[in-house]
Amino acid sequence: MSTDVGAGTLGRGVEVRSAPLSRRRRVLRDQSIHAAQRRHFILFDVIPTAAAIALLPVLWHVGLTAVGVSLFAAMWVLNLIGIEVGYHRLFSHGAFEAGPGVRAALVILGSMGAQGPVVSWASNHRHHHHHSDTAEDTHSPHGHGWGGGWAARARGFLHAHLLWKWSYPYPSPSHYTPGLLRDPVVIRTSRRYTTWIVLGLLAPAALGGLVTWSWRGAVEGLITGGVLRLVIGQHATWCINSLCHLIGTRPFRTGDLSTNNAWLALPTLGGSWHNNHHAFPTTASNQLSGWQIDPCYWVIAALERLGLVTDVKIPTADAVRAKRAVAARRPSPTT
Repeated sequence: MSTDVGAGTLGRGVEVRSAPLSRRRRVLRDQSIHAAQRRHFILFDVIPTAAAIALLPVLWHVGLTAVGVSLFAAMWVLNLIGIEVGYHRLFSHGAFEAGPGVRAALVILGSMGAQGPVVSWASNHRHHHHHSDTAEDTHSPHGHGWGGGWAARARGFLHAHLLWKWSYPYPSPSHYTPGLLRDPVVIRTSRRYTTWIVLGLLAPAALGGLVTWSWRGAVEGLITGGVLRLVIGQHATWCINSLCHLIGTRPFRTGDLSTNNAWLALPTLGGSWHNNHHAFPTTASNQLSGWQIDPCYWVIAALERLGLVTDVKIPTADAVRAKRAVAARRPSPTT
């Protein structure tokens, strides 16, 4: 296990300052890109939400059983492992190294959440870290609401949580994720992005039908493990963009308004220790205190014990204490 975690970089293979692109070309503003963003918003944000609402009476009619709950939980965990372990810690920050099979599996599981192809997701996330809570941050809840008080905070929350996805300046993958563009496993697997979304809907339907040997079980599996899991799982991730920059604690001074929220730790599988993450972006573990839980790190640690991942980066205790001491001397800014 490696303890070489820099507090101010995005990790090995994730440094982007050397890319020979002008500042203008680091963020792309093109009508065809914005049209694609709007199509994705409608297809994978609006329509699934409408479908989830429409299917609730159907679920009431067929009944919710232990099979449906189990499929929801299992698909939730698998999808969030793909997002948090794969899209976020591996592909965005290089928190560990993984072989082709693990990389492909994480792309597939992450894609099932319909949050965008991994290269776009990672490019936008690295851009977020470079401009966190500034005017250039595409999904900060700060500076996007007019007026003041709670009304402005509510507008900022809505922007950071969802509305920014309608159309935004696109961080160039050539600048932010050149390593991913050169990874044939990532690119080849990600080309089937829509296929993996559909698989994330049909797999729980098939399992529900097989376990119960009935069409009723298939419908329940589709609704719980497929549609509801997709929609609610999206909102769990989006809470990190919105709530984890609005409310919570800031044990570390990070130069932005990122926060920790213990109550979101289980729903996000450890992603809500967001101030910890901004303090140590390349760490594979967000649990920097003994009482904090980070299930995604447990997954990474298990994969390391199995020999499936290597070079797992964890900050040293001295590094954590040093940054806490800085925060104690100079409290973080408040909203």
